Amino acid sequence: MDQEKINQIIRITIRFVKRKFLELHAATTGKRFYCLALSGESDSSIAINCDMTVSCNCKDYDGTGHIGDLNSQSFEEVFGSPKANQFRRRLASGKLAIPTCASCSELRPIDAEKADQYVENWHIPKKGIMVENTVACSYRCKSCSRMLVSRTRKAKRMSLSDIQKIATIIQKHKINHICFLNLGDPFAAPDVYDQLRIIREKNPNVSILTSTNGILLDTDVKRDAALLVDHIDFSIDGINDYTMRKYQRGASFYKAYDNMKALVEYRNKRGKIKPRIEWKYILFNWNDRKKMVQQAIEMARSANVDIISFVPTNVPVYGISWRYHFKKFYKSLGETRWKGRQVCFVNAFA
Repeated sequence: MDQEKINQIIRITIRFVKRKFLELHAATTGKRFYCLALSGESDSSIAINCDMTVSCNCKDYDGTGHIGDLNSQSFEEVFGSPKANQFRRRLASGKLAIPTCASCSELRPIDAEKADQYVENWHIPKKGIMVENTVACSYRCKSCSRMLVSRTRKAKRMSLSDIQKIATIIQKHKINHICFLNLGDPFAAPDVYDQLRIIREKNPNVSILTSTNGILLDTDVKRDAALLVDHIDFSIDGINDYTMRKYQRGASFYKAYDNMKALVEYRNKRGKIKPRIEWKYILFNWNDRKKMVQQAIEMARSANVDIISFVPTNVPVYGISWRYHFKKFYKSLGETRWKGRQVCFVNAFA
């Protein structure tokens, strides 16, 4: 059995055990659950998928988290749908709605006598939503369920009419923040500029965050698309092809790095301060040595990016960076953020 099969079995087992533990703990302590996303309090987890289905979470690879479909329902109808209410009632009874809940940051415990209020009292998520414009990606990352996602989605990318509908939803409900990303690379969509232009023209003040592996952000049209967002992450998990390809199969370090550097230059030549450009470096036990991290910081500085962040992960299980958790070096590296550690080269959050 190969590493990926073993890793998948471990992940399913951990999630199953965690789910049973959480439900047992709730039963023995008089607790129940509610979901920030289904309450309308999340700033990103409600995901509009590329086929216009809507999920209650950002990791809905198999569609178990679908709560509705914007092809046949309004956003209000989706959020108050029978499926969404079924999930709320199940949580209020002390059971997790779907297996994904066990590892979801939006899950919250609540006293049993207060749980029912979250079944009836919810609102449209005004803080933010996620928009998955495509599930296409040029990489084949080891723990990415690309084939499963592709089978689940009825369309592989949004049409411009889909984007128009979403832009109207954002405008109507005064949604503050958009994560323009999910289970694909946004810049794999050939019309990504038009997609972002439509959203931005209808919602000039909405905050937009997006992410890319950097490989396909290689033309002026796509760089113009990037200039329409407020923050962009480049997911580059190493300092060369060897360290990247241990996880990001199909990666080209220098192509991704050069495209990131080119976007910085493109932005700066136009006298703009946005998007903030961040090199997001996921830490594994093969790319987390002190010398590697220090080299990445110097390369980030040379590229004139605004931020480089170092983010620990437990996926795949065999790749966990124990150095991040136990080495003193990481305790003093940059500053703490919710996702790990980061080094800022400018006042990136001004």
